[in-house]
Formats: sequence, structure tokens, C-alpha cells
Amino acid sequence: MSRIVVTGGAGRLGRSVVTQLAEHGHDVVSLDRELASDLRATQIEVDLLDAEQTREVLVRERPDAVVHLAAIAVPGALPDPEIFRINTQLVWSVLDGALAAQTGALLLASSPTVMGYGAPSGWEPRYLPLDEDHPTAPWNGYAASKVAMEEIVRMAVRQHGDTTRFGIFRPCYVIAPQEWDGAVTQQGHTVAERIADPTLSAVALFNYVDARDAGDFVATWIARAHEAPNGSTFFVGAPDALVEGATADAVRTHLPALASHAGDLAGHESVFSSARAERLLGWRATRLWRDHLTRQTVPQEATP
Repeated sequence: MSRIVVTGGAGRLGRSVVTQLAEHGHDVVSLDRELASDLRATQIEVDLLDAEQTREVLVRERPDAVVHLAAIAVPGALPDPEIFRINTQLVWSVLDGALAAQTGALLLASSPTVMGYGAPSGWEPRYLPLDEDHPTAPWNGYAASKVAMEEIVRMAVRQHGDTTRFGIFRPCYVIAPQEWDGAVTQQGHTVAERIADPTLSAVALFNYVDARDAGDFVATWIARAHEAPNGSTFFVGAPDALVEGATADAVRTHLPALASHAGDLAGHESVFSSARAERLLGWRATRLWRDHLTRQTVPQEATP
């Protein structure tokens, strides 16, 4: 059993990561500004923007690994400069504390938005499906902060890679377990509504991942990080797209800027490839929307 610190453990993704790590037999400690009920972890309230406080907590807890999830979670939540400042400052704080605590491994949560899709000036991929080798093109403060966070980790590999294992993962649109049964997602609509209206999912290129699968990835990385090149980046998503019918048809209809590459997608294949995680770590998402979604009828207005 390893002692794992999860920053942002009380958050939406954090809860599932904590649960999956606990189920894999780890002793989990959550560092967050808020406490969550029924979280399977020792919870410590801490302001991770306070580097000295963060260092003290991590040195005291001496974790075997740190999973850094804490961040401003969505674009537009704050002005771009604030999102960039907070997210990058959090990484510096946690990295400093983890190194001071002689932590053996640090895994950072990034985002698929680093690809640049949705840019107001237009965006076209070089190829599909997107993988970790595709160039990034952030167009807002949130995505730019994620690229910067990834670069801080790569810098740390060059400085400390002989003593610490580092990793980066880009979890796709996270769906919490209760959201399959109709709970509202962070975008304010249900998954069933997302399927019924493909434009809701098209903005994220139809990507998704069950939060439990994301948690399983984290546990897998902790167990097998030494099998991947230090500092490796991984897309973490379901192997299929969150849309009815063939992905290529949905891309041609709802994402015309990607249409020239649509023919490279077979069947229900995701626009994002998680093949690297499967090849290097043996991880593959298993919770697919067609198996888990509770179909619901979207309420209609009453007719006179």
C-alpha cells in the first residue's frame, strides 16, 4: 500500500480519483480548500497557493506519490490572467512541496483543450484522431495555463528526473457516475440531452471519460509509471465518441472544419486517441456511454 496525496480531492474529478485509489488499496490524503462528506481519504484543508503551507503539509505527510488535480477547472470561470496565474502558481507550489518531501512520483492533470479546438479565429487539426504528438494551440487563459503547467512538469523532468517520476494526463470531458442517471453535468445539462443535441457535445469534439475510468488511469500510472518514459503525456478518454451514429458522419455535420480528416475515423471511434496509455501502461477505458446511460425523455412544453 502506498500513501498518495491528491490535490483537489474534494472536487468533481477528485472524488472519483480518491475512490478508485482507495479501492486499489492506497492510503489517500486529500488536500483541498473544502472538505467533502464521505470521501475515502484523510482530508486536510490547505491553501495550495500558499507555497510555504503546501510544503509543510507535504513534508509532514511524506507521500509516495502526488496527484495534482487542483486548478480552476473550466475556461471563463475567471478572467484569463487570473486563471493563468492561479493554475501555474498551484503547480509551482505543489512541485516545490513534493520535491521537498522527496516524493517518488508526481502526476499532473492537464486538459484536451490545449489542442486549440473552438478558437474564434478557426482551428483545423493536422490529422485525426488527435494524439499526444499533435501540436498544441491554446487560445484562452485556461488552455494556455494547461500548456504552461505541462511545460513546468517537463522542466522538472530535466531538473529532477533521476529521482522522481513525472507524468501528465489530459482527461477528456469527465462524466461522474450519477450523471449517467440524469444528474446535471457541469455544463448545466444532462448527458441524455448531450446525446439528443449533438451540438452540445460537438464543442468538445464529442470526447468524454467516466470519472471512474480516469481514477483507474491514475492508479495504473502510479503502479506502472516506471514503464513509460519519464514525463510522458497521456490522453485519457473513452475509445468511442459521445454521439449517436458514426463519428465521421457527426464530424462532417457538426464540425465542418475537421471534415477533411473525418474519413480517418472508423465507426464510433473517438476523435481523441488514448492508444499511448494502452500501449505503455495497459490502461483502456471500459465504461462506455451506450452501456451506462439511463435514457431519459427530455421534457417537452405542454401543448394547448
